[in-house]
Amino acid sequence: MSTPPLFCGIDLARRIEAAEADLIVAATEAAAVRGARGLVLPLAGGYAVSAEDGSPMNKVVGLGFDGVPDDKALTDVEAAFAAFGAPVQVELSNLADPDVGAALTARGYRLVGFEDVLGRDLTAPTPAPASGITVRKADADELDAWVDAIVDGFAHPDGEGVLSHEEFPHDVLERAERDFEAAGAVAYIAECSGAVVGAGSVRFTSGVAQLTGAATRPSHRRRGVQAAMLATRLADAAATGCDLAVVTTAPGSTSQKNVQRSGFHLLYTRAVLVREPR
Repeated sequence: MSTPPLFCGIDLARRIEAAEADLIVAATEAAAVRGARGLVLPLAGGYAVSAEDGSPMNKVVGLGFDGVPDDKALTDVEAAFAAFGAPVQVELSNLADPDVGAALTARGYRLVGFEDVLGRDLTAPTPAPASGITVRKADADELDAWVDAIVDGFAHPDGEGVLSHEEFPHDVLERAERDFEAAGAVAYIAECSGAVVGAGSVRFTSGVAQLTGAATRPSHRRRGVQAAMLATRLADAAATGCDLAVVTTAPGSTSQKNVQRSGFHLLYTRAVLVREPR
């Protein structure tokens, strides 16, 4: 589907990174409510967070748009993570202040990967849903089926694009997805012939619709499930008044291909920098 490409300057990147930080902090605070670690440390306009051991929320987000963290602030974060034997992982936009990257690499942070942030103008027409697939918001008593479909899909990656540098245990992923839902992400399920064949979610933050993950069961891939979930979530996002939809993908992945077919364009790339505990 053809939509006008978005130009992403520093201001738009700042807006998206602020929404990402808001999501990760809210989900980490939701983890704390259920008794997990739930660590949240402000850091130069961003946050260093750790939900629990092995969680995908254990990282530094939103950095690079409000100054450079000083040595003491970084030392405090590194010490906090080292106390439970965890590395510090920073996800840094290529539109962030370059001095932040220089400060991190000087402290021994090393590049381990990249992730792409794509966006779509929601004032443009949204794609029509695929036929044969029903996508709807999950009811409260369907959250187990929603989580199961997401974890099943993530457990069987599509094999295209750059491999991720990290993997997450199934039980940790399940809890993380529930934390995202508790933090305001709206759960969706995709059905075919009455069976749940895919699941995803979206969170609305200050006019930004964050597509916070979607997965298709391996048995139903390449049947339009992802396209159908995208179409429904985008239409709902536009109806709520959001002007922008964003999604994060692995570079060159099938997920990236799917969202580009639905009118998304590459906005910027995040470098993933890691410092092991010492």
